[in-house]
Amino acid sequence: MSLDDISGLVLRPGDADYDAVRVIWNGMIDRRPAIIVRCRSAADVRAAVLHARAAGLAIAVRSGGHNVAGYAVCDGGLMIDLSLMNSVRVHPSLDRATVGGGATWADLDAAATPFGRATPGGLISATGVAGLTLSGGVGWLRGTHGLSCDNLLAADVVLATGELVHASETQNPDLLWGLRGGGGNFGVVTAMDFALHPIEPEMMFCAPAYPEEIAADILPRWRGFMAAAPDSLSGLAEFSTIPADPAYPQEIWGRRVVALATVHDGPAEEGERLTMPLRQLAEPLIDFSGRMPYRVIQTLFDGIFPKGRDRCYWKSTYLKGLDEDVIHDILSGLSRRPSEMTYSSIWYLGGAVSRVAPEATAFGDRSMRWMLSLDAIWSSPDDDAANIDWVRGQWDEMQRHSTGRLYLNFPGLGEGDTLVRDAFGPGTYARLQEVKRRYDPQNIFHLNQNIVPS
Repeated sequence: MSLDDISGLVLRPGDADYDAVRVIWNGMIDRRPAIIVRCRSAADVRAAVLHARAAGLAIAVRSGGHNVAGYAVCDGGLMIDLSLMNSVRVHPSLDRATVGGGATWADLDAAATPFGRATPGGLISATGVAGLTLSGGVGWLRGTHGLSCDNLLAADVVLATGELVHASETQNPDLLWGLRGGGGNFGVVTAMDFALHPIEPEMMFCAPAYPEEIAADILPRWRGFMAAAPDSLSGLAEFSTIPADPAYPQEIWGRRVVALATVHDGPAEEGERLTMPLRQLAEPLIDFSGRMPYRVIQTLFDGIFPKGRDRCYWKSTYLKGLDEDVIHDILSGLSRRPSEMTYSSIWYLGGAVSRVAPEATAFGDRSMRWMLSLDAIWSSPDDDAANIDWVRGQWDEMQRHSTGRLYLNFPGLGEGDTLVRDAFGPGTYARLQEVKRRYDPQNIFHLNQNIVPS
């Protein structure tokens, strides 16, 4: 199958834009595809898939390229880059948006928020909508509206055969079920329909940062607050180190902190009142709280994760609870983190997230209320082993507190023979295998959180 007639761009090693396009967010990933196809349409995607199959090339699919495992790029294969397919159309009813397969959350928010609408996204606006959604999607609106995948209404997908199919509640409903959490296993998603929800013009972002040395006192009270909070509050406790940056007071440079980052989905004044207890648990070193538009909130973490600069290894696990024993083990492990660039978060997953039936989506069981993510970030290749070993060691230690499952948007480097099966649990994984067998029986799309066809 020829690529000569596609409307997009074909890049090969040595072409002017080749190196810039192959770069993804994790600076530790440095792979060189034989061909990069920058698609502009579903027809281009079809041509790329068929060409790769005819040439015996592995296929990597890039939406935003933000997955830490680097699935979006491959060595010696064909990279389908969807970033030019980033259109967003808000329907006149304002309850639905059609989003291109290469759109980022910044693209979606730019189109929807002027109409006072949004759908649950991630925490970094440069993340691809498709990549985040297909493996769940945990963001600031999860308490009121669930995960990103819970808001996926329909999708267009190019299959391994080159066929373009539509997945909805009435057409290929098994495929839609699989796309709601099952990753990029079934084909290339070229367009998605999302439910949109009303948002306030201004919302409350609460983020007091307390000294990490008092976290053992802060976290139990934060745990109780979140467990009793209304659905309108979505939050996490985030561990980091204040950088030597003129934006922060010099006297707190280098201090390790725990920030209780929380967003209220509702009027800002109400949110400020509801979150005030989080700002009064002790004397914060610094308080990042304020009223601001949702679109601004969505960009607050962008500067922390610049494209291609830093080396990253992130891994997650769902916790059975957050009692004092769990808190002690988390804090003990964090005290040994080798890089001050590292972030680690405890996410609360209550509200609308917890009320979706386990069989309703491929994301599966929702009984967990807490997730721990270990997000090692560092600069030098010389420090790769120390940081990766620290995450793996801490992750292993936390397994006695774990449900046994993990969030596949934070999968380490995707290593481990049972990683994906463990992430879903045996029942959901078996059902996903059946969907995989129907839509990609030869496992053409395997550069992902891979499900082996049944």
